[in-house]
Amino acid sequence: MKYLIQFKSKYYNSVSKLLVFVFIIGFTSCKENKKNTISNTQIASNEKKITISPIITAANQTGKYLPLLKDKKVAIVANQTSVIEVKSQKSKVKSHYVHLVDTLLSHKINIVKVFAPEHGFRGKADAGEHIKDDVDVKTGLPILSLHGKTRKATPDMLKGIDIIVFDIQDVGVRFYTYISTMSNIMEAAAENNIPVIVLDRPNPNAHFVDGPTLEIEHKSFVGLHPIPLVYGMTMGEYAKMVNGEKWLKNGIQCDLTVIELKNYSHDLAYHLPIRPSPNLPNDKSINLYPGLGFFEGTIINAGRGTEFQFQRYGAPFFPKADFNYTPQPNFGSKNPKFKGELCYGVDLSKTPKLSKVDVSAIVDAYHKTPKDKKFFGKSFTIHAGNLKLQQQIESGMTAKEIRATWQKDVEKFKKVRMKYLMYK
Repeated sequence: MKYLIQFKSKYYNSVSKLLVFVFIIGFTSCKENKKNTISNTQIASNEKKITISPIITAANQTGKYLPLLKDKKVAIVANQTSVIEVKSQKSKVKSHYVHLVDTLLSHKINIVKVFAPEHGFRGKADAGEHIKDDVDVKTGLPILSLHGKTRKATPDMLKGIDIIVFDIQDVGVRFYTYISTMSNIMEAAAENNIPVIVLDRPNPNAHFVDGPTLEIEHKSFVGLHPIPLVYGMTMGEYAKMVNGEKWLKNGIQCDLTVIELKNYSHDLAYHLPIRPSPNLPNDKSINLYPGLGFFEGTIINAGRGTEFQFQRYGAPFFPKADFNYTPQPNFGSKNPKFKGELCYGVDLSKTPKLSKVDVSAIVDAYHKTPKDKKFFGKSFTIHAGNLKLQQQIESGMTAKEIRATWQKDVEKFKKVRMKYLMYK
């Protein structure tokens, strides 16, 4: 009994010590966890303080270019996207946009004329539609078309101008003609000793470089220079490349000034506040445009005549499918392909964001088209920039095989491009 009592006493003492030890460890651990919790909260709090500064367009940085325009006779190359964002003093009211022309006039800048690109000064005309000279109702300024009989400003059109300001939102695709308008303005200005200021804007497709490179024998207003379909540069960077590579007529160079963006890099997503043309209504259509834009040179409808332009494709003669639509005249498409006809096709509006030129849609459409239909039109070659793409599709190559054939040229272009990049 004595030994049993001693054993129990030792046993309970040991257990008590063990429990005390466990309690101390647990308490210490809790304190550490509490410290860690506080630390993590502090980190989270600190992370909240890290904010990405908004992209500021060149047009919004008036202090950088207004002095260059003072006491000058100014011409503006602009459309509906040439705006300055004005933030409301009231937090509940969203920002609004004021046109560059109105802003400059309010600063007493002497604008003598406006040059308008494809789709016109207000951006309402159909793709390819000839734009006539006009007078702006609001300002009374003469509007001279660069997408009608004349696509390059003549000496008479430039007479009396001291400086030209170019400010148009682009989407970074070679066959989107705003870059051709800019190149032509630079060339005309260089020939007439007139300096050009380019107000830079983000390129929503600047996060990749891909697609077939234009072969110079197939140059047109739809593609003037030997660049891939998607070239990954802003308008300002592209202007510097055109100048630096001496791509203007006879190697002439323009007196060029580029006003840079603030807080911008090529991999930043950018939502366009105003549609750049009637048939690019949203971010999805802009991202799909490089691949679906090829349909412009074919018999196939690519969503024109619907509210999902460049987000679907189809034709009445495609195999019957659950997805179908009927193109009808609408804003930016007075006479769409297969107007009023039921088209069977493919809906791409839910496609994840692309970082490549995907030709799988046009390959698919070609194979769905009956052999008695003429799939390719005359303009397909100038959209592709070469003869090869049509030949590759006709020969039965897959989209993956086709894309592999242009990678060597893309890598070659990237080395040239690198010299003119202003942003990461």
